[in-house]
Amino acid sequence: MVLIIILFLVSVLVIAIAGTKLSKVADQLADITGLGEAIFGAIFLGSVTSLPGIITSVVSAYEGFPRLAMSNAIGGVAAQTLFLSIADISYPKINLEHAAASFANLMQGVLLVVLFAFVLVGMSGPELTFWHIHPFSFLLLMFYILGMRLISRAKDYPMWNPKETKETVQDVPDDKNIKHLNKKKVIAKFLFLALMVSAAGFTVAKTGIQIAERTGLSESFVGSMLTAVATSLPELIVSLASIRQRALTLAVSNIIGGNSFDVLFVAFSDFAYLDGSIYHAVTNEQLFTIALTMLMTGILLLGLLHREKRGIAQIGWESFLVILFYILGNAYLFFM
Repeated sequence: MVLIIILFLVSVLVIAIAGTKLSKVADQLADITGLGEAIFGAIFLGSVTSLPGIITSVVSAYEGFPRLAMSNAIGGVAAQTLFLSIADISYPKINLEHAAASFANLMQGVLLVVLFAFVLVGMSGPELTFWHIHPFSFLLLMFYILGMRLISRAKDYPMWNPKETKETVQDVPDDKNIKHLNKKKVIAKFLFLALMVSAAGFTVAKTGIQIAERTGLSESFVGSMLTAVATSLPELIVSLASIRQRALTLAVSNIIGGNSFDVLFVAFSDFAYLDGSIYHAVTNEQLFTIALTMLMTGILLLGLLHREKRGIAQIGWESFLVILFYILGNAYLFFM
């Protein structure tokens, strides 16, 4: 048990160090490629920091723990939404959702709600399978790809833009940031750091599972709280580091875009689960977690649209409510 805890803490330290450097390199690549912080953070950085969670959900499903796999996938989205509120606290100048106003981030949040709706429809519909895979898993992947294409196009040809204020931090390339950089070297560095974060995140997840098993906690609670939070640590570290570098749009898109990608864990887990449709191997606890996460995402979207400058305890009202509902929701999940 002592060795497991030491491995857990060492892995968290590796994530903290490598994740901080990863955010800087990601900011450079967003400028070099011209994709911008919102798109690069959502597609590349968000998917890289989600790798530990994918591995945890897929392995759990393959080994016959569908509720753990689903709770890890859905709980990870809830945890990362909470982390955005924590990131808001770390930026005391003004509400983060005001300063990092982005049309692409709004669309990412809407896409996340749509993908969750697909999961709910799959769970409540008939139990159909093709080679043990539910057809909604293929639809989930297809709609994610189509949604990302739509968001990418909207970035280049937006039909409307958020109102600029003196506190708004624009997502524009920083010439000083990329002037003397070699594109191939920056890409290689990004891939190396991504590998370090992924390996450390996976170790965090595996040691977290061992700690949970020895405490006798339920499969659903372990998935939605311990492994979900553990595998989501890269997102928190990277977003906090991005805020320190004033790459605010990157910080927000890493979490919101990563959340959309994390819903695909459900599809990947369904592919790995060999005993039928994973959509129908869940309980009300997973349905409750989905509803809670959609509620938190909806509150976040309202905050992104409202763009309050300062609210309760120097953070936006949406961040305060997200923290409140996350604590109350998981307390209810623990005792239900």
